[in-house]
Amino acid sequence: MKYIIILFVLLSHFLHTNAQTDMDIFILIGQSNMAGRGNPDGQQLNLDSVYMLDKNGHWIPASEPIHFDKSVAGTGLAASFAVEVRESGRKIGLVPCAVGGTPIESWMPNVVDKATGYTVYNDAVNRIKTALKSGRLKGILWHQGESNSSKGGYKTYEDNFEKLLANLERDLSINIDTIPLITGELGSFFITKEPMKENEGLIINSIQHHLAQKKINRYCVSAAGLNHKGDETHFDTPSLRELGKRYAEGYKTVRKKMSQ
Repeated sequence: MKYIIILFVLLSHFLHTNAQTDMDIFILIGQSNMAGRGNPDGQQLNLDSVYMLDKNGHWIPASEPIHFDKSVAGTGLAASFAVEVRESGRKIGLVPCAVGGTPIESWMPNVVDKATGYTVYNDAVNRIKTALKSGRLKGILWHQGESNSSKGGYKTYEDNFEKLLANLERDLSINIDTIPLITGELGSFFITKEPMKENEGLIINSIQHHLAQKKINRYCVSAAGLNHKGDETHFDTPSLRELGKRYAEGYKTVRKKMSQ
C-alpha cells in the first residue's frame, strides 16, 4: 500500500509538470535585461495558468526569477507580460533562453559565447523545441543590445538580427513572419552615460525601430521614463514590471494588425 501511495504521488507530480498541452508558448531571448536583474519587491503577481520551462526542460508553475542564466537572475519583464496577455481558459508557457552579457554575434548556430562558454543559440533552439511539444508558438520577446553598444558593435547589428530570425525560422520549422516579434529599447540611462561623440546605444535603438518597421509582425517598445537599479545598465523592478506591460501592449497591437 505504501508503494502504491508513493507511485501515485510521483505520477501526479509528473502529470502536473510535464503533461501540459495546448499552451500559448512565448520565447524569451536576449541578454540580462530580458533575463531580469530586478530585486524582489514583495509583490506577488497572480501567475495562475502561467508555466515556465525549467533548466531541466520540465514545465513548472511560473515564479520569479523566471530565468536561471546566472546567480544574479531576478525579477524580469516576463511575469507582468504574461499577466497582461493571459486569456481565459488558456495556459501560457514561458521559455527562458536569455543569457546576460551576450552580444548578438553569440546568437548564431554553433557559436560559443566567449564570456559564458555557452552555445546560447543551440541551447535556446533545443529548449524551444521541447516547449513546442506542448503548444503553439505565440510570440518571441527580444531584449538585447547593450553588448553591441561599443566598439562599433552596431555596424552589423541589423544583418545579424535578420540572420538570427532566418536561423530560427529554419531550425524551428516556422514561418517567422507570422509570429509576433516584440523588441525593446535600451534604457535612456544606459544611453546617456555613453560619450556624446558617437552614442552607439542611441544608434542601436534607432536600428531596433527600423527593424520593427520592416515587417507587420514586429514592434519595438519604448523604454522612456524607466529607471535603472543603480548600475546605469539594468532596469529596476518597477521599471521591469512596466516594461513587461509595454511588451504586452506591443504584442496586442501586432496581433490586431495581423488580424486585419
